[in-house]
Amino acid sequence: MKGSKLASVAWRNLWRRKRRTLLTLSSIAFGGFLAVLFTAMQDRSFADFIDTAARLGGGHVTLQHPEYLDTPTLTRTVRSSSNLRRLAAGDQDVRRAVDRITGQIMLATADDSFGAFFIAYAPELEDAGTLTFGEGLVEGAMYETSHDKGIILGERLARNLGLKMGRKVVYTMMDKQGEIISGMRRLSGVIRTGVPSLDAGLCLLPIGAARQALGYAGDESTFVAAFLSDSRRSREVAHRLGGRRHSDRVALTWDEVRPELASFIAMKVGGGRVMEIIIAILVAAGIFNTLFVSVMERMREFGIMIAIGYSPAQLFGLVMLESLWLGLVGVAVGAIVTIGPYWYLSSTGIDLSGMMGDAPAEIAGVGFDPTLRVGIFPESLLMIVAAILIATLAAGLYPAWRAGNAVPVETIKLV
Repeated sequence: MKGSKLASVAWRNLWRRKRRTLLTLSSIAFGGFLAVLFTAMQDRSFADFIDTAARLGGGHVTLQHPEYLDTPTLTRTVRSSSNLRRLAAGDQDVRRAVDRITGQIMLATADDSFGAFFIAYAPELEDAGTLTFGEGLVEGAMYETSHDKGIILGERLARNLGLKMGRKVVYTMMDKQGEIISGMRRLSGVIRTGVPSLDAGLCLLPIGAARQALGYAGDESTFVAAFLSDSRRSREVAHRLGGRRHSDRVALTWDEVRPELASFIAMKVGGGRVMEIIIAILVAAGIFNTLFVSVMERMREFGIMIAIGYSPAQLFGLVMLESLWLGLVGVAVGAIVTIGPYWYLSSTGIDLSGMMGDAPAEIAGVGFDPTLRVGIFPESLLMIVAAILIATLAAGLYPAWRAGNAVPVETIKLV
């Protein structure tokens, strides 16, 4: 029998027991629905999480002094940062490159004093995709040039210092030569990030003024941050930007700069994979039960088919085609069931802020959006479809083997 004819017979065989087939298709569709939405939640949330972490620090790929990661001091800098920016911006996967200066700072007023972490940046080079603090501005204004006056603080830090807009704050930090320096600036902006640790310890400075205070050259920075359109390409970009050994710089990916965040994501992804495997096993078990029962009910029929000239290979192929039909139709039904919820969750999402209450919306010092949205990577979707089809075919192997090994003399006697 030709393959097309065999496929047609296999399709008709599935619908001999419509209720059983529909239940099996429902389990496949529901399993695919769960796998797609669960994976899409992870893909979207972790991609957004990584992008947020990149905007808070060194980007998706960081060009910095080779020893800065182990000993982050203001003496370990990169020179000719404008050349490094051009080098990074020339990569096909880099969307934007900026230079920044970061370090520790002590802030004091007549009321109190607190330690903080400062980020000095060039407003002319940044945009909403590289620095999102402007979205959380609650008072004052963000910097417009690299030599602006004033200082921008996190909301809780400003409140702890008892600062009002325009009031003076004295800052103290260590310059490039290791000398303690002090200065005075007026509060020009207050930002609210929603991340408690940032709101209580973040200070923003214009990079030109910071270079002058720290004794840096006009083209010297702590690092150059490269921002990508897709964070998954970070390792490839880092390899291209730091492929050769350089004594004055090294290219690091976001997970090397933030290992605690990378560990958290790896743990969650691993847990997600385990759940997907469990779902695949449950779906495969349901398919196996359907096919096995169907084959055992038709053993007399298989014996007669062998007696009239069908080969064991054809019977084996017949059952495997039934299994393949189940997988393909199940995937199609699952797609139809999933489209509506996926579209809603990807465009609108679900606001979970009410459920979180006063719990801090941060992990490893990075804030996350309390609105749950989904967005699946194409390769993740292909992996799910392939897993469903493989599980379906694997579940049909033993029933197909039993069908192909039917003995006419024994099975024809069955009633």
